[in-house]
Amino acid sequence: MVSTVFLLLVLLLVCGAAGTHDHKSKNASHLAGIEFPEHPSFNAVTSSATTGCSLPNSKKSNPSQDEGFDNRDDDDEEEEEEEEEEMEGGGVGGDVKQTVKLDLKRRWARRDKEKESVVESKMRDLARIQTLYRRMTENKNQNRVSRLKKEQSKPQAAPAAAPESSGSLLSGQLIATLESGVSLGSGEYFMDVFVGTPPKHFSLILDTGSDLNWIQCEPCYDCFEQNGPHYDPAQSSSYRNIGCHDPRCHLVSSPDPPQPCKADNQTCPYYYWYGDSSNTTGDFALETFTVNLTMPSGKPEFRKVENVMFGCGHWNRGLFHGAAGLLGLGRGSLSFSSQLQSLYGHSFSYCLVDRDSDANVSSTLIFGEDKDLLSRPDLNFTTLVAGKENPVDTFYYVQIKSIVVGGEVVDIPEDVWQFAPDGAGGSIIDSGTTLSYFAEPAYQVIKDAFMAKVKGLLVVKDFPVLEPCYNVTGVEQPDLPDFGIVFSDGAIWNFPVENYFIEAVPRELVCLAILGTPRSALSIIGNYQQQNFHILYDTKKSRLGFAPTKCSEV
Repeated sequence: MVSTVFLLLVLLLVCGAAGTHDHKSKNASHLAGIEFPEHPSFNAVTSSATTGCSLPNSKKSNPSQDEGFDNRDDDDEEEEEEEEEEMEGGGVGGDVKQTVKLDLKRRWARRDKEKESVVESKMRDLARIQTLYRRMTENKNQNRVSRLKKEQSKPQAAPAAAPESSGSLLSGQLIATLESGVSLGSGEYFMDVFVGTPPKHFSLILDTGSDLNWIQCEPCYDCFEQNGPHYDPAQSSSYRNIGCHDPRCHLVSSPDPPQPCKADNQTCPYYYWYGDSSNTTGDFALETFTVNLTMPSGKPEFRKVENVMFGCGHWNRGLFHGAAGLLGLGRGSLSFSSQLQSLYGHSFSYCLVDRDSDANVSSTLIFGEDKDLLSRPDLNFTTLVAGKENPVDTFYYVQIKSIVVGGEVVDIPEDVWQFAPDGAGGSIIDSGTTLSYFAEPAYQVIKDAFMAKVKGLLVVKDFPVLEPCYNVTGVEQPDLPDFGIVFSDGAIWNFPVENYFIEAVPRELVCLAILGTPRSALSIIGNYQQQNFHILYDTKKSRLGFAPTKCSEV
């Protein structure tokens, strides 16, 4: 029964029934019937000049009296890193980077719809994994597309926006809103941002598995349904197109075939493919993003971050669940986190509340160093490793050594966790994948270990997606085995039972929330398994931190 349903789901995904949110390199044979180059929006000449967890208060107020930020060149950024290292060593003087703390609201589905939610999450996850597999086997990086490879001599992109040097910086925390999308049929998280001048509110999907930030834009010629109006660049005085001659234009892939660049003020078109039916195409541009900065006094103030690179999407397709677009948190230079490094340093973290929390309880996203988290004795670190032959990858890879079920290391050959010769394999942590997936050889061993250790519960075999499932009707505290991941550097990540068993039918049916990755050897630690852990991404020191936390109290 389960295998039959699984095959049907895979067939649906191959036919493009579900969208996914991980970028695939452009391919002329997969344009979903949209003839982008013919449209007058492309090759157009623009008249705009090309320009170069103290926890947050969830209440919103109108942004006003913002301070701007300039660009900073690479040498300045390197000097800033040296100054930061001196300060970490006890140096005196200099400006301290601010810390950004973001409020993540939850919108879980009704518990009586849990079964449908799990099925939909599985379908989206499989589509996402298929895209990751294609991308890795092609050994391509989101930011190293064919156009960039053909023009290696082109200068690199300008660094992200940086604070003005005049005056000292005020230490504070940035606040935005991240919401769980489960009520919208999504296992993703949403972040509220203010874009443009005057600032307009938009809800974007948060994704550590991709880099490009983009928003559905007017005129929207082919767009999915979103909550609220589209972003209109004509109504923003801070919007600037990036010209096709601008070095930054080479950071994105263009529609195929590439468009000739004939004029100095011609726009830079981009095409971003996520797999199956999901894609976005439009103009690569610069805009001001307004963020909420909590001052030491606790009073919120709004500040502007100018010249954020983003995609203004006029053609957008896929299952983005009412969002206005996507905010990338990957390791590439285009991601929102990378563009904020000159402001808040090279780390960010989040803490996701569990699905049983009150709907008004918020999760938290933090940009910058969280001293409270770093001071915790139960904070563990494991190394972030590079993808095979691709040291500047989008994804956050970790090196798994073994799996522990019920206090015993299960018998999985270590080479299962290694990168394959074709570039596939390895393990990543990902906010955009809901459940956790392990390479098929490992998954079968893990599943068998759980089935061997669970005693006294009736196995239910007709649930369409997850396996094994157990009838827990009338059982107050089911006795389920422990589960943990051991990394190659010795770090151990132990999980509470609610992070790897899901209540598929409230008070009646629980299922193992772990699955196998079909066709590829990629393993993924999804956001469901990350609940109630404070997760730290430190790209400067190439490490991933995790600490058990009651995220509703952060």
